[in-house]
Amino acid sequence: LGIWMAGHVAVSIYPTVSAETLGYVLEHSEAKLLFVGKLATWEEMAPGVPAGLPLVRCALSPALDAREYEEILEAHAPITDDPTRADDDTVLLCYTSGSTGKPKGVVITAGASVAAGRTMGVRLGMGRDDRLISYLPLAHAFERGLLEIPSFQHGFQVFFAESLDTFIEDVQRAKPTIFQSVPRLWIKFKLAIEAKMPPARLQRLLKTPLVGGLVRGKILRGLGLEKTRVCGSGTAPIPGEVLGFYERLGLTMVEGYAMTENWCAATLGTPGKHRVGTVGEPVAGTRFRISDVGEIEMQSPGMMSGYYKQPDVTAAAFTEDGWLKTGDRGAFDAHGSLKITGRVKELFKTSKGKYVAPAPIENRLNTSPGIELSCVMGRGLTQPIAVVQLDEETRALFATDPGRVEAQMEDVREAVNAQLEKHERLDRIAISEGEWTIASGLLTPTMKIRRASIEERFAALLEYSSGASEDRVHGKGAAKRLEL
Repeated sequence: LGIWMAGHVAVSIYPTVSAETLGYVLEHSEAKLLFVGKLATWEEMAPGVPAGLPLVRCALSPALDAREYEEILEAHAPITDDPTRADDDTVLLCYTSGSTGKPKGVVITAGASVAAGRTMGVRLGMGRDDRLISYLPLAHAFERGLLEIPSFQHGFQVFFAESLDTFIEDVQRAKPTIFQSVPRLWIKFKLAIEAKMPPARLQRLLKTPLVGGLVRGKILRGLGLEKTRVCGSGTAPIPGEVLGFYERLGLTMVEGYAMTENWCAATLGTPGKHRVGTVGEPVAGTRFRISDVGEIEMQSPGMMSGYYKQPDVTAAAFTEDGWLKTGDRGAFDAHGSLKITGRVKELFKTSKGKYVAPAPIENRLNTSPGIELSCVMGRGLTQPIAVVQLDEETRALFATDPGRVEAQMEDVREAVNAQLEKHERLDRIAISEGEWTIASGLLTPTMKIRRASIEERFAALLEYSSGASEDRVHGKGAAKRLEL
């Protein structure tokens, strides 16, 4: 906010980027000043800072040779006027997470940021009595566009999580009235609840009038969500059964759809009317159409001006008549709610000439016992295959009893295949013997899988599956173990 009021442009940088990415963003954005705050990885990142770039050291920052923020405040009088930025002023370069290559600098104007925050806030009925907790990096469009900027407009309180280890305690402290998260966290919460109470018993108790209320209250207090009036999920698809699980706990769940390129002003479910399996209805001021190839195209009040210093890439992102090509495939149902069916570029063709959309299959895998993340691939193979990262508890079991976990993955494969078309069915599931992390290059800073990196890392799996094998001859899909 201070950068904007001073007439400058803010550049967003994730606190987990490599030195190479940090250097690229600072050079590409032509940054003139770098603020350094709480960072656990500064020593690894510092080599990416261009020589001579001035630094300002903020509270909780690591030790470095830089001016102190408080020192600067004491040395200068505050401005006395009330600056207002013009709607077409560039106020933010929000760099994408780089899941498909180098990060792109999305150019956001003052008018776009204000319009997006207002429309989403109105849909959720945000007000001064609301409390939200921020835990994703503020470099993320979701966190900045749907939490930080709307807090200026709607006046709600913002709490901040201190660390991953204290996250549950931080949520319990904040007692948010609106809680937004990513599918991965909602799934982890669900698995943690079911680990303490078997799903069948939980459902039976929830159906009992008096006991059900006590159980719901205890679970929600444990999560810190007992005051929550609406929950949201975004950044990636969330399985309908997960939404239904939280609805049965008494949480009003909505799903939204947005991109950095439209500054999170796209669709959002209406509390109390959200349709499971969709990402809601268009918010005020947005327009949608579906192209001949099924791609979602849109116009939005939060639309980017383009990609910084990349006119060719910008031109390729829009149709000739000015609609943003989202890269997502989807359709609207009879009630006007949008359903996402996958990414246009993620579709792959098997050797049988059949197209497969990996995202819906991954959604089913990610809600299966023992699996935290998955990546479905199979370009040129007879049948698709999947590589999975096990959840923490199953990873520990895998280290001592791999055969038991491999048998569990075979059960998962058969259960998932029963819900798929014949050409989509998984030939096998491979178990990654390690955790997918941002540092390993397999996850983006927003915790989404880097599909190309995973396919490259596990190329051996593709080679293994492309040839004949005893398992293939007998129609089995026994799990294969792969090292990172």
